[in-house]
Amino acid sequence: MSWLQATTLLFLVMDPIGNVPMFMTALKKVAPSRRQWVIARELLIALLIMVVFLFAGRGLLNTLQVSSEALTAAGGIILMLIAVRMIFPSPETPLEESGVHDEPFIVPLAVPYTAGPSLLAVEILLMSQEPSRWMTWLGAVLAAWAASAGILFLSGYLERILGERVLVAVERLMGMILVLISTQMIFNGIQQFFGLA
Repeated sequence: MSWLQATTLLFLVMDPIGNVPMFMTALKKVAPSRRQWVIARELLIALLIMVVFLFAGRGLLNTLQVSSEALTAAGGIILMLIAVRMIFPSPETPLEESGVHDEPFIVPLAVPYTAGPSLLAVEILLMSQEPSRWMTWLGAVLAAWAASAGILFLSGYLERILGERVLVAVERLMGMILVLISTQMIFNGIQQFFGLA
């Protein structure tokens, strides 16, 4: 996987467009004068978590004795579940967190909205397959985070300009792209396990 492909995958999994309405909901009780500062703080916390997990996640997998084939297939399944929820959201399986009160701290803006389980799984997948390319993966994480952070930092303006319908439509489109990527990941895991790759 190239740097551009990894960056695109991470960006799609982070789903910043889909997170705009969730950010706005979580920040409703925050004073307007503090919202940009809170968003910036949470995005920086999310970046720290992403970078730490990029390097520590592989050690965790080794401890659990999880094979790269299993991780590839599991990562595909996780992405598929996220993608299906993006395309077909329901009250029973909402993507947003409930119980957010006052000013959010770490939860839910940093985790799981920005640095969610699916993103961390993709990071582990990248590092476990080609650990020698850690600089490429770190660059991809930084680039995807920067692009997402730019969108989320302007979330209030985007929600007013684009409207909820456009944001929902873009989220559905990103979900469909993730379905394709996750299906390929599942196929790759199966091929690797049976030695067909």
